[in-house]
Amino acid sequence: MPKSKTAKVTGAKTKTQTKTKTTRKRSPSKALKQRSLDIFTLLTELYPNATCSLDYKTPIQLLVATILSAQCTDERVNKVTPALFAELPDAATLAGCDRDRLETLIRSTGFYRNKAKNIQGACQMIMGDFGGEVPSEMEQLLKLPGVARKTANVVSAHGFGNIQGVTVDTHVKRLSNRWQLTKSDNPIEIERDLMALLPQSEWENYSIRTIYHGRAVCKARKPQCDDCQLLQLCPSAKEYLD
Repeated sequence: MPKSKTAKVTGAKTKTQTKTKTTRKRSPSKALKQRSLDIFTLLTELYPNATCSLDYKTPIQLLVATILSAQCTDERVNKVTPALFAELPDAATLAGCDRDRLETLIRSTGFYRNKAKNIQGACQMIMGDFGGEVPSEMEQLLKLPGVARKTANVVSAHGFGNIQGVTVDTHVKRLSNRWQLTKSDNPIEIERDLMALLPQSEWENYSIRTIYHGRAVCKARKPQCDDCQLLQLCPSAKEYLD
């Protein structure tokens, strides 16, 4: 009898697992899609000239600047890169430079040892595997040391005009949750949710404008809801209004 009981329990688990495995995420509602488009339309009106705030001249410089921007402000990165790129302007010089020298040049961006390792590793791979040219496709970019989807999206979109996803940084994560366009804290899931809501041509434009709004108005600790043009579209505003 115990053996038979165990068999039933095992069978029940298998059935449950099969059911869970075939469960799919529901598509966003028409109302949510419309609200996301309304938010994007307002963001476009508020920040019509918004663009990547990192200074660069070539895809490799954009890649390096984006790696440096981790846990660092774009403003600080833009103060570091002129001297860096004057001395080490391309993948070849970055790949072959003295590591200590590279660390010295980027020290003020924080986590400089790890960043130097990733920058040099990425440049060495670019020289060895990609003919000295930064790849433009997501799959190839993700092979580079120190490059996850956020960096890959920035480089492919702004370096090559190749829109392959939504860049999710701390501002995009915070505001997309406040606007309830996603319920996730996971950048991969947030990106997936936003890609389902917005047309592909506007994925990166949404990110850039959301970043601008996050810096100027919808701040982390004290969002300026009284001055926010998106107030009527924000389900979270009541949490912050007096």
